[in-house]
Amino acid sequence: MATNRAPAGGPSARVLAYLESRKNLAGSVCGLAGLGLTLAGVAGAYWPVVVVGLYGAGALIAPPERVDAPHFPDPAQQLGVVREDLGRLRAYVAEVELPAVAGARLSELLGLYAALLDPGWVADVLATEPEAVHRLSRAIRLDVPECVDTYNRTRWWTRLTPGGESPERHLERQLTLLLEEAERVTADLRETEARRQQTHTTYLEGRRES
Repeated sequence: MATNRAPAGGPSARVLAYLESRKNLAGSVCGLAGLGLTLAGVAGAYWPVVVVGLYGAGALIAPPERVDAPHFPDPAQQLGVVREDLGRLRAYVAEVELPAVAGARLSELLGLYAALLDPGWVADVLATEPEAVHRLSRAIRLDVPECVDTYNRTRWWTRLTPGGESPERHLERQLTLLLEEAERVTADLRETEARRQQTHTTYLEGRRES
């Protein structure tokens, strides 16, 4: 059924938004002041110019409309999402047949991810480091699935046409690199805590001397 409602964001909506804006309200107040001057006989024959000019001046000096900032999830919410992604990743790799060495390396890697994301003070420290959260999220959502998927597909082609470097060696190398990256993240977080401890020691020493 047809309606007369203007589409959201259309000309009518924009006109209505301006009528309700601070600029229009301030301009209208100044324009009314101009009408008051006209009635008082101050504006004379140029009263339309005075009214329009005062309206424009009021609209110019009015503060801009406040635009609400976009909402982004807080660090705890972000880690909760990454934690859920890790659970899905573990369910995925559990269904994939991997060689023993690569499987052990992947198990170690996922265990380290889980330890970092486990709710508690470690995750609280992680949440203060956006770059570390990004690196873990990227590895869990993109890097590890890509490693496993390309291994599976390449292994199938290798069975048809043997030769070349084995997919197993590539997979082991990829997982080793990801494990090294996760260990660097862990070391950085440990360093963050060490700096925090040192800062507190310095603060206590300075308080003793004061």
